[in-house]
Amino acid sequence: MGDIVIRHMNEEDLQEADRIVRLAFGTFMGHQNPQDYRSDSRYARPRYGADPSASFVAESDGKIIGSNFGLHWGSVGIFGPLTVHPEYWNKGAGSKLMKPVMKCFEEWKVTHSGAMTFANSPKHINLYRKFGYHPRFLIPVMSKKIESGTALSDSRFAWAAYSECRESQDKYLDGCSQVANTIYPGLDLELEIKAVEKMNLGETVILFDENKEVSGFAICHCGINTEAGIDRCYVKFGAVKTNSYSQSNFMSLLEACEGLAAEKGLSVLTGGTSAGRYNTYMSMLKQNFSIDFLGVSLHQPNNDAYNVADRYVMDDWR
Repeated sequence: MGDIVIRHMNEEDLQEADRIVRLAFGTFMGHQNPQDYRSDSRYARPRYGADPSASFVAESDGKIIGSNFGLHWGSVGIFGPLTVHPEYWNKGAGSKLMKPVMKCFEEWKVTHSGAMTFANSPKHINLYRKFGYHPRFLIPVMSKKIESGTALSDSRFAWAAYSECRESQDKYLDGCSQVANTIYPGLDLELEIKAVEKMNLGETVILFDENKEVSGFAICHCGINTEAGIDRCYVKFGAVKTNSYSQSNFMSLLEACEGLAAEKGLSVLTGGTSAGRYNTYMSMLKQNFSIDFLGVSLHQPNNDAYNVADRYVMDDWR
């Protein structure tokens, strides 16, 4: 094996990077045909499209052997998926792929960063511990079946699709930032919202109150060749403003996401939340979500950030 070299990802790398993501996860999880694991979904292209400057590949002998991505959510940084071709496991590529993402977090001056990893893997937890990450909360990734014809129930809320609000998009982006700032100071999902629209990955649901102010939003990947996969609507990030109405507002946001999925002919709504956000977790159970699998959140610094009971947020840090 030659030296492992880390460089920025480019467009020509995306297909191979996605192949290695599927192969690495499929192998670790014991899938019968690892290369076919989640073959209907894509991770490299959406994450590269959101921020090419924070997307990296590892090469050995001129061949791509792994990749890692940084997500810039304002004051919060998320990394991953970090994947390495199984033939190169335990050879130091994972640690090398972490270093440029950590540098991105420093340059962005994030106040909190994290990721999700396998809850049953000491190997992964020990790797990330070298970079100051500590396991804190289980993350239930959940899903529910959607009946055709689902629509937003009669309430004081209405919703709109961000892509259809051309004349008001700047206003709604500002409203989403205000919502996120009530979750955690400086949290901002603008890059993710714009990436979903630019790459036609799905839709961002904008939830309004009776005064037509933004009260919540959900960034949704929809269908094949996105992070969702075929026939699925994946809430990559969803939140409502933190106030005395948060619980009822969050239920309305879930209903709006179901409405979006039904409009697009999708039959499964999926997403995760931290067990530290107990009220979010219980609200999802009340809406008939069930757990598909469990991950564990990794935090730096070693504190809760916005993983507390009164924050109504869906994001699983995958």
